[in-house]
Amino acid sequence: MYKSVVAAAALALVVASSAAAGPAISTQALDVTGSTAARAALAAAKPVTAPHAMVVSAQHLATEVGVNILKQGGNAVDAAVAVGYALAVVHPCCGNIGGGGFMVIHLATGKNVFLDFREKAPLAATPTMFQDASGNVVPGLSTKSYLSIGVPGTVMGLDAALKTYGTMTRQQVMAPAIALAKNGFVLEAGDIKILDTRARQFADEPNVAAIFLNHGKPYQVGDRLTQSQLADTLQAIEEGGPDTFYKGSIAHAVVDASKAHGGLLSLKDFADYTVGWDKPVRCDYRGYTILSSPPPSSGGTTVCEILQIIKPYPFGKWGYASVKATHYLAEAERHAFADRNTYLGDPAFVKNPIARLLSASHAAQIRKQIKPDAATPSSEVSGSLGAAEGQHTTHYSVVDAKGNAVSVTYTINFLFGSGHIAGDTGFFLNDEMDDFTSKPGVPNAFGLVQGKINQVEPGKRPLSSMTPSIVLKKGKLFMVTGSPGGSTIISTTLESMINVIDFGMNMQQAVDAPRVHQQWLPDLVMVEPGYLTPSTQTALEKMGYHVKSVASWGADEAILRNPKTGLLEGANDARRSSGLAAGY
Repeated sequence: MYKSVVAAAALALVVASSAAAGPAISTQALDVTGSTAARAALAAAKPVTAPHAMVVSAQHLATEVGVNILKQGGNAVDAAVAVGYALAVVHPCCGNIGGGGFMVIHLATGKNVFLDFREKAPLAATPTMFQDASGNVVPGLSTKSYLSIGVPGTVMGLDAALKTYGTMTRQQVMAPAIALAKNGFVLEAGDIKILDTRARQFADEPNVAAIFLNHGKPYQVGDRLTQSQLADTLQAIEEGGPDTFYKGSIAHAVVDASKAHGGLLSLKDFADYTVGWDKPVRCDYRGYTILSSPPPSSGGTTVCEILQIIKPYPFGKWGYASVKATHYLAEAERHAFADRNTYLGDPAFVKNPIARLLSASHAAQIRKQIKPDAATPSSEVSGSLGAAEGQHTTHYSVVDAKGNAVSVTYTINFLFGSGHIAGDTGFFLNDEMDDFTSKPGVPNAFGLVQGKINQVEPGKRPLSSMTPSIVLKKGKLFMVTGSPGGSTIISTTLESMINVIDFGMNMQQAVDAPRVHQQWLPDLVMVEPGYLTPSTQTALEKMGYHVKSVASWGADEAILRNPKTGLLEGANDARRSSGLAAGY
């Protein structure tokens, strides 16, 4: 997992610096730790502002591609598709054409739509494919082998978005990515940090090493990374469209590599792949409307369930990272993740009880179970509707001058996915099959303990935590947000919202602030350095919490339409030093 320590402690002195619509932070509720310099730096954090349009992504060159598309007259969807392809070149760990994802679109007309281009399991997949003859889960089988690869959806997803809501041609939006692959780009420190995480593994496969090692050695800052094979693949997609990928030479290359290495992918898997349009999950919180991703994402439903649970609590009065705010947030997350892991799955296979999970009565019932002065052991929490029936990702946000907004999270799961590249295609293949339940009750790579409802089945999409989200105020755009990070995506995206709405932070402070995460099992509260003070941690531990400090997670790339100034506030997460917020 890619981690970098955020250069900040608790967010204490951001009281007056917020230009957002939320209430001011209560200094009395904040017990602050960390160096004065770190506190001052965080208090002074300011987003990038622009009057017309904004793009924020985890790689600066991809952001610049999106801004240029907008300046040329393209809309937010055109820019989002261009950024998606550019990230596949300049952010190969996570940007992809070998994976899949979700897109939430808000049109200035008021229309809101969700696009599902999540990967699918091969038709030959089985519920026990990652177990040995004794029923034990085989380590690495769902993450490193060719069995880990699901049918990619990104190419069809981006093309569907462009055809339906874009204004430019495929040639126009793909030209920048093709040029970056063909001509190469100069690697900066943030790029090298990520490449170095897998440099040793790159050497294990000659076709990977030929691209991502420099004559057998890791790339250095200032080197140029050229990807001629990927340029050829992108050029073929630009000329032939999705059919080239799903029915032509690219599909044949991936299937051949899969068969040669014990995988299950077939040409029929590629030919049968489809994307899906749907309505976003929708909920209200303190006068704001949240639009987010429905199943097969668990993200939107889980975020909305948490918000419904905490809605009556005065978080703004209690203050960011206070004992009370942390306690009630952790308990809400604990219950919502128990529901997530019990009831949610691919809607083509599962009846998802979203209305019940997001109902006021359900939230009230959960609140009755939360003790005001004690943690609830996760062993005492289960899916609350009764028996169920039946860091490796990247996010980007785009807003155009007309008020159209696009929130995209897509993934190949682990950093650089399965680590495999099929032949001379030039792109990494996902290991998304790990998001299924390899065996009910056995944690996946992100520690999520899930049930039979998310077991492997032919043609099924694995449950995801990706949470691309858009927040409206009185029907008008307020925020675009989302993050990578496996199961922590949900808490990261949620906290970017409440940091603004409840704690009055500006957009940059909201994405940089240290985070907290509780996912039911394991029974831990994960915190980033600086989130808790010693006294707050002691108080929480006395209440029964098991606290674990984790270096960092996530990379929220967010945009806020400031209701006071009318300006767009773009914030690239400090955890992604190679990212950029830019606009005009």
